[in-house]
Amino acid sequence: MAKTQTPSAPPRSEPPRDKPASQRDPALLSQIEALLQCRLHDPFTLLGLHPRPGGGWLVRAFLPQAERAWVASDGGPVPLAEMTRTHPEGLFEVEFPRAAAPFRYRLRLANREGHTWMEDDPYTLPPLLSDYDLHLLAEGRHERSWERLGAHPGEHQGVPGVGFALWAPNARAVSVVGDFNQWDGRRHPMRGRGGSGIWELFVPGLEEGPLYKYEIHLRKGPPILKADPYAFAAELRPRTASRVARLDGYPWHDQDWIAARAQRDPLRSPLSIYEVHLGSWMRVPEEGHRFLTYREAAHRLADYCAEMGYTHVQLLPVAEHPFDGSWGYQVTGYYAPTSRFGSPHDFMGFVDHLHQRGIGVILDWVAAHFPNDAHGLARFDGTALYEHADPRKGLHPDWDTLIFNYGRNEVANFLLANAFYWLERYHLDGLRVDAVASMLYLDYSRQPGEWVPNRYGGRENLEAIDFLRRFNELVYREFPGVMTIAEESTAWPQVSRPTYAGGLGFGFKWNMGWMHDVLTYMGKDPVYRSHHHNLLTFGLLYAFHENFVLPLSHDEVVHGKRALLDKMPGDLWQKFANLRLLFTFMHAHPGKKLQFMGGEFGQWREWSHDESLDWGLLDHDTHRGVQRLVADLNRLHKNERALHEVDFEPAGFEWIDCNDNESSVLSLVRRALDPGDFLVCVLNFTPVVRQGYRVGVPEGGDYLEVLNSDAALYGGTNVGNAGRVGAEAVPCHGRPWSLNLTLPPLGGLILKPARG
Repeated sequence: MAKTQTPSAPPRSEPPRDKPASQRDPALLSQIEALLQCRLHDPFTLLGLHPRPGGGWLVRAFLPQAERAWVASDGGPVPLAEMTRTHPEGLFEVEFPRAAAPFRYRLRLANREGHTWMEDDPYTLPPLLSDYDLHLLAEGRHERSWERLGAHPGEHQGVPGVGFALWAPNARAVSVVGDFNQWDGRRHPMRGRGGSGIWELFVPGLEEGPLYKYEIHLRKGPPILKADPYAFAAELRPRTASRVARLDGYPWHDQDWIAARAQRDPLRSPLSIYEVHLGSWMRVPEEGHRFLTYREAAHRLADYCAEMGYTHVQLLPVAEHPFDGSWGYQVTGYYAPTSRFGSPHDFMGFVDHLHQRGIGVILDWVAAHFPNDAHGLARFDGTALYEHADPRKGLHPDWDTLIFNYGRNEVANFLLANAFYWLERYHLDGLRVDAVASMLYLDYSRQPGEWVPNRYGGRENLEAIDFLRRFNELVYREFPGVMTIAEESTAWPQVSRPTYAGGLGFGFKWNMGWMHDVLTYMGKDPVYRSHHHNLLTFGLLYAFHENFVLPLSHDEVVHGKRALLDKMPGDLWQKFANLRLLFTFMHAHPGKKLQFMGGEFGQWREWSHDESLDWGLLDHDTHRGVQRLVADLNRLHKNERALHEVDFEPAGFEWIDCNDNESSVLSLVRRALDPGDFLVCVLNFTPVVRQGYRVGVPEGGDYLEVLNSDAALYGGTNVGNAGRVGAEAVPCHGRPWSLNLTLPPLGGLILKPARG
């Protein structure tokens, strides 16, 4: 808190002759003891300016940091009046028997060395939150609750400082503590707002930067210290305090991007996502392998994504988390971008820069569970507040984390407002919701007897379903052009269908089944692939039931599953050829695309969150070749309407031949909204060159070989069709025209009619 140093304290004034009121009234004595023991529900009833029973006014303040104190009135009855210490712990008071009306004042304090400074008294200020705020919070309809709860630098009644507010309905008392008051819970006890469960206090003189926590006094047991659930920033782990931070003042320059986004239909647009963990994408080896800051990463990542043709970056969670090994999925600061990489404004700068480069930013959002760290949400006010009390509903057996109680209005409000917060304050383009399956089912990963049925006796988590539907409805209502994406691994129907049609309302759903089947197939020796052909084709039986994203995600390159390149069978050449073929099949298949970092250039080892990607591999032609192929596939995905306009309807896809399991060859057609705009894709999943392979096509004329995954440019053998092949009037596959192709080994071809 700012202090104004002066050489000496003012001269002592005549002490009052009467015994102070606090020593005359037993009820006041009881309140004072409650204050000193941090169990006073409303300290404003004791501290601040109060009328005297016989007329006039009295000022009372708890100032343990002061040796002496004065009231300096602003237009009041006296210019300066010294206060009397009425309790050795630091309670002061002074009476103004002739004051006819309440008056404004400030406190002048002096320490033992005689230095003095001025402070505003927080206990003279009116409440921060309106009754309407309290009403909306209780009903779970305060969609921007972060604007009222948390720590907010600013002015209140013309006094500069920071307003603090939190929800802790079962606390006996709450104080805000920090480096500004020596972490002394007696200094700034908060006002309880009746039965709302809200506690608040405006602390004058504070600015951006101080560390703080809430000291929560329980009905039973010792007090606990908690970080602010709504904090906008936190100190660097392993420390756990919240930090006062400003969100306003960042000069955004992405207005053109936001305007264009609102007009874009994500379902009809190209979507090629680069999944990134900021802590390990790239580090600075010459500086001890430190992290890139948000602003450093923005420039390097934007350059790389532009070069590679990705439309969006999807970040593993960046909300504050204490343990690096959780990859961000065990969140303790839901409203705070992690301090590992910089400040809130730095993260705004990250998003802003990518937008100016034409790249969207999607955030991995964790609404399914939270960790049991002592400073976090777990038993926040001494009770199961954010979680269920019953471990059969509130404890996640796989991750030893706690499950949100979506049926509690304030908890659902906390999460819904958090979604709004990231989209509104950080201009994010979408939220990928993690672990949706674990939210939908009460018996998820539980044995019989380990879960509690819903009110109808079923296994569906009705409160979570209602929450997800409301989340999607509100997001799509308020933020035109954004996306919500579900990581959902079960057969739950209509995940990405509108809520009015009975769906959950997501824009997209990860196709986990496709990822599992295709990676299982690609891991087979080509000798045996003919027996597993259905793993490639099965996904088309349900491909149009949802708006699918085809993911090759981080979960598939950790915990002994091996890197994508290392999963591929065969010798060195076959491994690279198989990887190129996998990426080509992915782009030929209906659905939007997602690749986890490192896979795009064929990293050999599994991903490690503690190390940078192996960028040195790009010194080798084979790895550069894979990277070039991915870049060309992404550009083809963006430029060819047939590869992105009709991903989710049967009209955008047709098999030419899905039954040639003996040759392990697939052939298909992809179409745009204009059905005359189409591509032919042929994929050979064996290391055998197939000469004279005939494929029926929709029309005659020449076809350009717009991509060949076996091209020498990509590290292949350059087997193909010299870039062009003419259709012949030879019926095949039920079509009057056909192509006589040379299929490269472990290669994929994408061909386009050469009209004009």
